[in-house]
This record gives sequence, C-alpha cells and structure tokens, in this order.
Amino acid sequence: MYVSMKKMLHAANKANYAVMAINCFNMETARAVISAAQDLRAPIIIDIVQEHMVKHCDSALIAPLIKMLAERASIEVALNLDHGEEPGLIKRCIIDGFSSVMVDASKYSFDENIKITKGIVDFSRCYSASVEGELGCIGLIKAGQYTSADMCTDPKRAKEFIDKTDIDALAISYGSSHGNYPPGFIPELRFDILEEIKKETAFPLVLHGGSGVGNENIKNSVKLGINKINVGSDFMKANVDSMIKQLDETPDKNYWELMKQTEIESTEVVKHYIVLSGSEGKSGRSNYLFS
Repeated sequence: MYVSMKKMLHAANKANYAVMAINCFNMETARAVISAAQDLRAPIIIDIVQEHMVKHCDSALIAPLIKMLAERASIEVALNLDHGEEPGLIKRCIIDGFSSVMVDASKYSFDENIKITKGIVDFSRCYSASVEGELGCIGLIKAGQYTSADMCTDPKRAKEFIDKTDIDALAISYGSSHGNYPPGFIPELRFDILEEIKKETAFPLVLHGGSGVGNENIKNSVKLGINKINVGSDFMKANVDSMIKQLDETPDKNYWELMKQTEIESTEVVKHYIVLSGSEGKSGRSNYLFS
C-alpha cells in the first residue's frame, strides 16, 4: 500500500514506536527493504537522498517503480526525498509522485528555514504529500565533522518552528552523525534535548544518522519519543559485505546471481532495525491513506 508519512508517523507517535526509513537508490535496494518489512509486518519508508536521485535515478524514474512495489505489498510503504535542499527539485519530486519529502534548510537562519520549509508545505498540500522539516544540523563523519553541541536542536524553538511551518514531522539533532563511525565508537546522545522537545511538542520526531549509534541508543530514543529513524550507511554496508563475501567465494559469479543474493542477504540489517524501532507487527494498525 502506497502512503505518505503523515498518518504513518501519527500512529507511531500515538503508540510510542518508530518507523524505519532506509536509504535506497534502485529497484534492488528498495525491494529488499520492502521485503524485510513485509516479513515483519512493519510499515516502512523508502528514503532517496537528493544526491543519489540527481546522480543516479531521477524522480520520474524512481517514483513509479517504488509506487508499484508498494502496491504489490500488503504493508504501508512511503517514498520520501531525504535531505532535499533545492526547492525546485523538491517540488519536482512531489509532482512526480513522491508521497513525502524532507526539506533540509537547516543551514539557513531560523526565519529563512521557516520560510523555505513553509513554502514546500503549502505546495505539497495540493498533492496530498507529507513534509518533514529539520531544525539543528547533523555532522558528516566522512568530512571529519561530528555533531557538536552548537549543532544540536534548540528545544525552545522547536514548537515555534512546527507551528509556523505546519510540517508533519520534525528532524532534530541531539548527537548522531551521518556516515560510518570508527570501529567500537558509540556516540553519546543528548537525551535531555529529545525529552524536552517531545514534552513541549508531543509531535512526531525524527532521528537522522541512525547507523551505528548503538542498540541501546536506538531503544532509548524510541522510548523518549522518536517516531522515524533514518538508516543508510549500515544498509549500504550490508550490501557491500554481501558482494565481497560472494566474490571471495566465487570470483566469476554471474552478476545477476550476485545482485539477487545481495538483495536477499541485505534484508537482515533492515529487520534488525525494525525490531529495535518497535514497528514489527504494526502494519495495518491504523486507517492509512495517501494523505
């Protein structure tokens, strides 16, 4: 079933669990994610990062594909543009059929962030698409930039941002970073920030950079009010690890067989996060619609 994130995350907020949003970029990755969610009867979000869409598979190509995969499934599936920074491109995704978009105007001032995000919200209403906004900034590990204290979301401004933009979900920054952490490294999350924002807003909140933050941090985040968890790096790594293992065992393996086995094996990491998020068995619990 093809849906937007709005009612999906409203249900998660009401029942205190999170929906997984996994970064994909083609048919095989999306099908693996949906298959994993189908097995565990969990709602799921397919995230497409702006860079991947621009450089690999544009919105007019990927949206119909994901929509068809969703309609073949008996669970709720949303397609979301992840970290959309260019308003024109975000609007094109909505027009081409994305059921949800995430507006990342976090590099701008508070007022400009509101203006840009609200503009997309107003546009999205004509297409029944949901919108996620971001307040605070997330570090990028490969650039040597971890999330610092000054990048975290200011709890005192969260409710104002939500009220003035009319978004459907809010991505907040409280210690996680994008990318692969060094072996053995677990970030310290500012749960006090998460608690205060949830208390003030009672709103669907999003954790970006979920890969590698640790099982206990994930569980605690869900317990304290996170309703959407983004994971990209761990899923991509699972795909690479599967390919390496297969080619080590059979160097001349057929490409189709390589891709098919990779698709099957990569579902395990998705299932792991679905269980951690508490969304296992939550499909069909609410009356989901496209809006």
